[in-house]
Amino acid sequence: MRILLIFVFLALSASAGAQYPGGQYYAPAYPPPPGYPLPQSYAPRQVVPASSIPEAMLDAHNGVRARVGIPPLIWSDALATVAQDWANHLIAANAFSHRPDNRFGENLYAMTGGTASPADAVGMWADEARGYDIRGNACSGVCGHYTQIVWRQTRAVGCATAATPYRQVWVCNYDPPGNFVGYRPY
Repeated sequence: MRILLIFVFLALSASAGAQYPGGQYYAPAYPPPPGYPLPQSYAPRQVVPASSIPEAMLDAHNGVRARVGIPPLIWSDALATVAQDWANHLIAANAFSHRPDNRFGENLYAMTGGTASPADAVGMWADEARGYDIRGNACSGVCGHYTQIVWRQTRAVGCATAATPYRQVWVCNYDPPGNFVGYRPY
């Protein structure tokens, strides 16, 4: 009798497992580690309509700049093209690093397991203001993303995003760049 019960249990387990379609790729519920090659089906995709990025990014950046009394940035399609190229590269390579030898200022933001809006990305960078001491021109922790946003000499910004089902990357480029050692942002 016990053997019959074990046989019935195994038969039911096997049929339940057979209900999954054969040969179909099921992605794990977590992102692959950095540098791990992604399947071709995970090519970079746009998660935020490209047409909404310029206005949303300018509003977010210029809101931060207005709080410290510096002039607003203008949008640069050329900088956005550079940013899109690098965002696509970061997603395709499953990497997260600044573009080497970049002649522009650059802020990066990445998220796994969801998507972020332009305001979310800029908000994370702007939150670094808490660690910046304007009187001493010093930073406790990370504040370079914030100081790039509020760098007085910076006039233009261009941003872009790319994503897979697991990860989203935002890239913003700034011209002229900021964050020169020994100089104050504003």
